[in-house]
Amino acid sequence: MLRVLEAIRVCSGISASRTPGGGQIRFYQASSSEMFGKVRESPQTERTPFHPRSPYGVAKTYGHFLTQNYRESYGMYAVSGILFNHESPRRGAEFVSRKVSLGVARIKLGHERQLRLGTLWARRDWGFAGDYVRAMHQMLTADEPDDYVVGTGLTHTVEDLVDLAFGVAGLDWRDHVVCDAAFVRPAEVDHLCADPSKAAERLGWEPKVGFDELISMMVEADLELLSTPGSHEDDSFGPEAW
Repeated sequence: MLRVLEAIRVCSGISASRTPGGGQIRFYQASSSEMFGKVRESPQTERTPFHPRSPYGVAKTYGHFLTQNYRESYGMYAVSGILFNHESPRRGAEFVSRKVSLGVARIKLGHERQLRLGTLWARRDWGFAGDYVRAMHQMLTADEPDDYVVGTGLTHTVEDLVDLAFGVAGLDWRDHVVCDAAFVRPAEVDHLCADPSKAAERLGWEPKVGFDELISMMVEADLELLSTPGSHEDDSFGPEAW
């Protein structure tokens, strides 16, 4: 992160005595709701203090503050999007949303009988990645650089996600899901919920895909993926009907 920002500064000819001119490079920092961690208020805004609970969250917080520092010190066009959980059929299998959709598909197709998960009561603000990419683009095309929280403002538990995903396939999750302590985080983040009002007011951004549509999209995509001869679950770049 530091090297990227420094490269932009040097290539743009920016110094303490020389401010950037027109047509400068625009930089986007992928910040994360995981920076909030052990939240002090809910919903979380751009002004909510950070208390990350994982090495990932700590690293994201470093990048976030570094981006702010370069913007304030050198006048660089650098923005941070504090994105809450953003999902799609292209999500990696190590993330709980995709782990669930793949698990449902495997069970429905008779490949497996159980899905092992950790904490079911944790609450997250899940949205569609396509909506969030649109927010990123709007941040980078705004007249002035700034930081924005991006999320739906609605939360669901992992159990809600599981119940909906299995329901899409006509299954009862209670017959298949096993809670396994091996998947419980050592320092869990209990409740993350975005307040995206700043993005709505200044960028005109709002999410278009709801939670139910998102989870249905992911389950249906994985059912199609695993039903295709020669396909593999790591191939998340299949047909793009969604």
